[in-house]
Amino acid sequence: MIELLNKAFESRVRLGIMAVLVVNEWVDHARLKELLGVTDGNLASHLSALEELKYVQVRKRFIGKRPNTSYKGTVSGTKAFRSHLDAIEKLIPKN
Repeated sequence: MIELLNKAFESRVRLGIMAVLVVNEWVDHARLKELLGVTDGNLASHLSALEELKYVQVRKRFIGKRPNTSYKGTVSGTKAFRSHLDAIEKLIPKN
């Protein structure tokens, strides 16, 4: 049964990132960092890995004169995450 688990989500940070992104349209870097309680570098490295897998979409823009980076779960990322959660549920015995 564990072959159904997605290795991309073995990290608690990546699991947290996807949990936030599947229930929100766009989340900016500062908010994601605050919600997960991680450093900028740690968050950036995990987001980069998820972006390489095409699980996360990145949007860079300016709000006023300030740069803003925000993230959104892609359709394939959301599907992969939900499949991962389904696999976890299958591992948990039901009474």
